[in-house]
Amino acid sequence: MNDGEMYVIKEGKRLRCGYTTGSCAAGAAKGAAQLLEGKEPSFVGIDTPAGIRLKLELKNLKIESGWASCCIVKDGGDDPDATDGMDICAKVRKRKDGKVVIDGGEGIGRIKRKGLFGEIGSAAINPVPRKMIKKEIRKVSDSGYDVVIYAPMGREIAKKTYNKNIGVEDGISIIGTKGIVYPMSEEALIKTIYLEADAVMEREGRDNIILVPGNYGEKIADSLKLKGGKVKISNYIGDSILYMYNKGFKSMTLIGHIGKFAKLSIGVFNTHSKVCDGRMEAFIYYLALRGANMKVMEKISNAITAEEALNICLEEGYEEVIYDMERGCEERIKKYLKDEDYDVEVIIYSMERGVFI
Repeated sequence: MNDGEMYVIKEGKRLRCGYTTGSCAAGAAKGAAQLLEGKEPSFVGIDTPAGIRLKLELKNLKIESGWASCCIVKDGGDDPDATDGMDICAKVRKRKDGKVVIDGGEGIGRIKRKGLFGEIGSAAINPVPRKMIKKEIRKVSDSGYDVVIYAPMGREIAKKTYNKNIGVEDGISIIGTKGIVYPMSEEALIKTIYLEADAVMEREGRDNIILVPGNYGEKIADSLKLKGGKVKISNYIGDSILYMYNKGFKSMTLIGHIGKFAKLSIGVFNTHSKVCDGRMEAFIYYLALRGANMKVMEKISNAITAEEALNICLEEGYEEVIYDMERGCEERIKKYLKDEDYDVEVIIYSMERGVFI
């Protein structure tokens, strides 16, 4: 990056920014075009939509059978990024019609479902990276070019991403709206949830959508033979349910662990521990509504985990508290959506005690 590394502060920590697969693709395409025009660049400069200019190192430069190619190593900075360290490459050859035609090659996924950022069968290269590639190529020459973006490890790395869930198969996506990776971006995670929801709607319609914080909830949904597509929403319950509601899903089913949904039952819509930890308070609230004595509530107050608190409730004869929590979650979701008639079901499970339905 120009003028040294770029950093952001997250949760009091100084974290290094990186650059997107889109920036890598644009840089590699520009480097290959320069090679084709008779230059031998070691680095390439590109402008990002974020207004930050990048200086990227090129590797594996070669010309073969009329194609010039090179690669850039993806650097995600301090973001936990599955594509970090992989080669994003481009090969370029001239056309006679003056057009820049962009496609994906080895390791770049193909779109398999409607509702994404391109036609079914096209390469999973998002609109912003496509514009970046064309813009940087045009800085080299007004000639026409065929541009093929590829990633030798793309198929393997894609297994660690959400691509298959959103309808992209056989490789990674070339993405990035700003060209820069900002570490631990909640915005990026939430956008992934929205993309998954769009894919569910296209595939299965609007009747019901199943929202789960993690993998175990998916397994429970399958075991209960629930109807509807499943979307993993992590801790972002509020953002997710608003999106699903406004997209027009007729109903929602939420399946989650007692630790997260205890918080939801008292109106917490981002369940990450850094945002809120009201698990024991939730148990005490619902126990109080059931008329539990102070001794039971003191036991809960001294508990460390939600599983421990649940066990205390069951041992003291307050199993109904868990069902109260499920109804409490449903009531708060309806209030959050400002629709008291909306059809929503919440199912809580425990790793020790199973599913409460």
